[in-house]
Amino acid sequence: MKELHLPFHKLIKLFVIILTFSVALVTASNSDLVEKLFTKKLYIYVEKSYGKDSVDIIEQWKQVIIDDLDSSDWNKLNAANQFFNKNVAYKTDQVHWKQEDYWATPVESLGTGAGDCEDFAIAKYFTLKAMGVDTSKLRLMYVRALKWDEAHMVLIYNESPNAVPLVLDNIDKKIKPASQRRDLKPIYSFNAEGLWLARGKGLGKKVKNNKGIAKWTEVMSRIENEK
Repeated sequence: MKELHLPFHKLIKLFVIILTFSVALVTASNSDLVEKLFTKKLYIYVEKSYGKDSVDIIEQWKQVIIDDLDSSDWNKLNAANQFFNKNVAYKTDQVHWKQEDYWATPVESLGTGAGDCEDFAIAKYFTLKAMGVDTSKLRLMYVRALKWDEAHMVLIYNESPNAVPLVLDNIDKKIKPASQRRDLKPIYSFNAEGLWLARGKGLGKKVKNNKGIAKWTEVMSRIENEK
């Protein structure tokens, strides 16, 4: 399996996207957040862009979020992980979007039924945020998939700073502790609070950078057009 290479400057861009989208929605309650995301305009956009059948999968996504608003984090993690692993097929950006590097919104991934590793991680991240999971416990992690010697992206969940992270992945679809994923070598991790350079088994070194505004503007424009 060949995964997209994700050099550091692209991780900076993706971090800016996550940070800005999270800040824009931070004042909303969970139920309000769901309504802000799933607007009438969104459904019109989905039907026009992807066809009537795609409206149903977006409605299923909404229902998954609503059903688990009051669940434990473990149930939320499993619901988000299973939903996107089931409903999105892996395709490289070159094959799917005819581009070297394209960051899809969750709606684009579900509407087209496909995405690459970063699209899975992004979709799960925002789904868990909508479910009310504390995003300080979530990080998107750039890793090396040792079996294929390729760059790969997963979502990790830390119950506490000293806990072993849980890995949400589209290759190994079962949520497992990072200690059981010896096929992955961590490189970087990031969320709405910052980026970290992986260092052994610790949290790593936080990195500061302000690049990537152009890419952020492009993706945020697509997100806004979907709403």
